[in-house]
Amino acid sequence: MLNTSIRPDGRFRVGRHTPSYRVANLRERDLHCSLGQLADGTEVANVANFPESDVAVAKARTIYEIPNPFPFRGCTYIDSGWADARAADPGSIRIPPQQQVSLREMIGQRCPDAAIQEIVTQLPLPLRYQLAVSSTDPVELIWLAHSCCRFVLAADGMPAGLRYWQSNGRTRPDIDDFELFETIANNPHLPDSYKEAMVLRPGTQGNSEIVGDYCRGTTEIFEYLRGNSYIPWGHYAANCAPASIRYRIADLSREDMAGLRHLYYQRVFMVLADKLGMAPEVRRRRLAAEELELLRQAIVERLASGADLEAFATLWGWNFGYDFSGSGYRLHASHQMIHQQYALVPQWVTEADGDVFPAYCCGDLVADVIARYRQDYHSDFFNDYLVTLANNTRTDGSAGTRSLVVWEDGRVVLFVPKAQVSQWELQLLVKADWAGGPVGNAVEADASVRDSLDLGILTAQRVLARLGATMVTSIEYAKRLGTTNGQRLLYAFLPKLPWSMGAFSEAQGRFILGHYPEDFAEACRRQLD
Repeated sequence: MLNTSIRPDGRFRVGRHTPSYRVANLRERDLHCSLGQLADGTEVANVANFPESDVAVAKARTIYEIPNPFPFRGCTYIDSGWADARAADPGSIRIPPQQQVSLREMIGQRCPDAAIQEIVTQLPLPLRYQLAVSSTDPVELIWLAHSCCRFVLAADGMPAGLRYWQSNGRTRPDIDDFELFETIANNPHLPDSYKEAMVLRPGTQGNSEIVGDYCRGTTEIFEYLRGNSYIPWGHYAANCAPASIRYRIADLSREDMAGLRHLYYQRVFMVLADKLGMAPEVRRRRLAAEELELLRQAIVERLASGADLEAFATLWGWNFGYDFSGSGYRLHASHQMIHQQYALVPQWVTEADGDVFPAYCCGDLVADVIARYRQDYHSDFFNDYLVTLANNTRTDGSAGTRSLVVWEDGRVVLFVPKAQVSQWELQLLVKADWAGGPVGNAVEADASVRDSLDLGILTAQRVLARLGATMVTSIEYAKRLGTTNGQRLLYAFLPKLPWSMGAFSEAQGRFILGHYPEDFAEACRRQLD
């Protein structure tokens, strides 16, 4: 039987562990010692760590086990001891705001002005990494920038660009430490003129061709082609341009999101239209919204008429936020500047001997679950999921808030999954149908559904940012073209939290939570405008 938390009766499957057990004491030696003293001088000892006999654990606190609706995503465990405290105050589910950090100001109180810059720029490298990440002092960050790369300066002393050098026919920027350089450039508190010269100006990060753009009002976005990509067949990246510097979700407007997503839809539709032999002769301009929708409708009609096209799948993702540790580990993303990436995944991969096998796409894993669920329960997975979501009861069985829904309209629903694989995971699911059944990918989504998706994605990011999340990975689970299986388009938003970066439990697909999903949903709703 498929191990999923969704059931045809409209109730989530939630297990409860309330164990009592006895442990044989096999210890040979004791190591009694003092741990310290109380304020009155009373000694604190470690006697409790060395029991004389076996250990009896009676009525250990409840652990809830919730299979993920999609078994390939593992299982969630909620510790009631932690979660009960959050249930009493859902507002405590947040990350404290960043503190102001300025080493320059701190040592300036103790050192001559002439020595401050030298001290800051000559710190041991791990400390410079950490300062590059955490400093909120623009002057300090400028000093660090000049310490690791060479600038061309304008008459007013502001950076006009980087200095380059040539070797073996290649032109490279004059950078001493690339990781330090990137970390400084990714700090939102670095002045914009330095951000632009270091990483934002087209060409500073390579020769990827710009093959699309979106410019409207204060929004400007470039579409880069990553031809030699880790994704077979290449992929595209929609990056905010230097005229629209967006390092924080708070700076991201609805028009910005519309532009990022327009480039995604436009590229997918143009590539598919080209493969169907019906691409419009449009060059050196973007498609208007009306043209985009007409092209989508033409693709749908051509596919419905039996056009021969392999079952492509869309791939869309967004790594928001950058971080780097003093020990040299990159903790998330390659760039803080808001950007999204997308591609089309083919249906087949060809082996050297000519045999073929299915190309990997995460949406196919959802399709497998749907098929297995129908086989085991003779019911529709996503219909049951929507009913179960509406009927949700609290995980702990109490009478508190029970809704998992954060925001919804008539076409999409943003909610907290009952079994989260990130402590603050959100998901966005399309409720809308089209003529062929549930909307399962961007090609089946008309203009109104796409607008709802764009707003839902922006809402999810704003909610998480207001709770304090600074690193969020977002992915799309889409149905392959031409498939009729009841699959609905689904997005997952996965924050990385300071206390939950992933370890051996997560590597096994076991995800540990310190809150009930219903209380996290309440914390999210409080962040809505």
